[in-house]
Amino acid sequence: MFFIRTAGPKDVEPVRKLLAETWHATYDPIHGPLKVGSLVTSLHSAEAILKRINLKDGEFLVADDGKRIGGMGFAAMSPTMTKTAVLHQLYVHPTCQNEGIGRDLFAELETCFPDAEILRLEVDVANERAISFYTRLGFTEVDRTKNCGQDNSGIEAIIMEKPLAH
Repeated sequence: MFFIRTAGPKDVEPVRKLLAETWHATYDPIHGPLKVGSLVTSLHSAEAILKRINLKDGEFLVADDGKRIGGMGFAAMSPTMTKTAVLHQLYVHPTCQNEGIGRDLFAELETCFPDAEILRLEVDVANERAISFYTRLGFTEVDRTKNCGQDNSGIEAIIMEKPLAH
């Protein structure tokens, strides 16, 4: 049984490991192990994770069963879009998928931003499983980008939004 809790500094290494394993399992078939390895190194360093954990307008959650971290989610208020929270990461370890962990992480994140009216995310166009998951949660496509996650990533993504009811 996994419990959702706020991440802390001691979670940095388990989260980094979870992200590396999950990204390779998800994206190696799409983008190849070399590109994924490079992205994992640049996006999921210990320093980057700790910065997100400590972000003032963010919420960084983990799914913890007392032995391991089975999933993680990170969202933050947008610095540029009014009343909009952005879901930056929601990942469940491949061995823990289909157990409701992603749904539980999302349900908790959805309540963390009382000033937000919209929750927004980007998802790789080739990640059909994630697109289906977010559609089931009430997200709809509002736009597309050629650079998911960071400038010049070269990864095409769907931008999805969901209105938040408070």
